Amino acid sequence: MTNPVLIPRAEHCISRDNIDDNALKVLYRLQRAGFRALLVGGSVRDLLLQHVPKDFDIATDAHPEQVKRLFGNCRLIGRRFRLAHVFYGRDIVEVATFRGSQDGQDEDDEISIDHVQSDSGRILRDNVYGSIEDDAWRRDFTVNALYYDIADFSVVDYVGAMDDIKHRVLRLIGEPATRYREDPVRMLRAVRFAAKLGFTIHPASEQPIYELAHLLADIPPARLYDEILKLFHSGYAVTCLDLLRKYGLLKYLFAQTSQALDDDPQGIFSAFLREALHSTDVRVHEDKPITPAFLFSAMLWRPM
Repeated sequence: MTNPVLIPRAEHCISRDNIDDNALKVLYRLQRAGFRALLVGGSVRDLLLQHVPKDFDIATDAHPEQVKRLFGNCRLIGRRFRLAHVFYGRDIVEVATFRGSQDGQDEDDEISIDHVQSDSGRILRDNVYGSIEDDAWRRDFTVNALYYDIADFSVVDYVGAMDDIKHRVLRLIGEPATRYREDPVRMLRAVRFAAKLGFTIHPASEQPIYELAHLLADIPPARLYDEILKLFHSGYAVTCLDLLRKYGLLKYLFAQTSQALDDDPQGIFSAFLREALHSTDVRVHEDKPITPAFLFSAMLWRPM
């Protein structure tokens, strides 16, 4: 076992005043029921960077069915990853059970629920439950593997994330090529987080992207569509476009657009597309409505 680094309340900037009230309700109810429950992931990262989080996700040792029994306003979703969604009007608090590693577990072990991989190494289903340490090491990037513990108001760091935040580095947890093979969408997430946070992708996490970009061809179109919207509606669409082109990823999202930009990188279409994406970024930051139709019209203007 790895001893985590515990950052006490006096040494970090997170306050409960900055945490969504509904997320706090879920955290405290789980805690009162005898479960361990912590804020996790992007919300902890963003609070430490003094950004306003979009979502507040919770990790717990309670299994999804146990969460559902605690909350009448809860629905279980997902097959690939089983999650509990706790509803407060239109707001959703996502609760995930600590995920574990399937390696070394007995076939009939209670925590080993379901883990299926394709021949290429892509994870198709993954409902293996474990400890908080297992959960930290199974997450994608170090900066997304921080926990905020309401029991003592500490930040819990198993993976060196605080150092990476300090140095503004985006680093995959584990062996990068293996992690990208498990889920090629992580390459798109690397681009999105690097653009959004202004971080540099660590060289060891960056190099395999050039070699493994082709794995995106195996991702279901519906999932790619969701990731495209996350990339280009992030408020950093222009930077995302540049990074997608740099790493050879754009052609697996918009093949003809990528070819048109390669054929004439300084031409009218390139200028038009960058202006359209810049306009989208401005609207996101001004909290104005944006539509997928505008994005796809701009992307496909030249190819069509």
